[in-house]
Amino acid sequence: MSQSLSLDGSRIHDLASFYDEVNRVFMADADWSLGHSLDALDDMLYGGYGALDGNAPVTLVWTDFERNRHALGVDATRAWLQDKLDTPGRYDKARMRRDIDALEAGSGPTFFDLVLEILAAHPNITLDAR
Repeated sequence: MSQSLSLDGSRIHDLASFYDEVNRVFMADADWSLGHSLDALDDMLYGGYGALDGNAPVTLVWTDFERNRHALGVDATRAWLQDKLDTPGRYDKARMRRDIDALEAGSGPTFFDLVLEILAAHPNITLDAR
């Protein structure tokens, strides 16, 4: 039996509110929250904790999808990458600079694009973008 979950895009304005909404939907019954990390998001989507039961089929309804594409687009991605670049000793600065340059050139993925790539890597999750 397929499960349906809904991300309320009207709640998503930036990266922090994206993770807040992911936690509201996927981690509602957990006593901890998912960290602000794409790796953590990917791990959570494998299931086994939170709202997902392993690789059981899930339909993810995402409302205000196109508005969220903009909210998590170039500006938000630039700020996210710049924050990583400004964090001493934690990230590969050369890679962050390359990622920012690619984003500015229009050839690098946005945060939104990366989220969609992660969702697509989980064949049991069907995205219903509205």
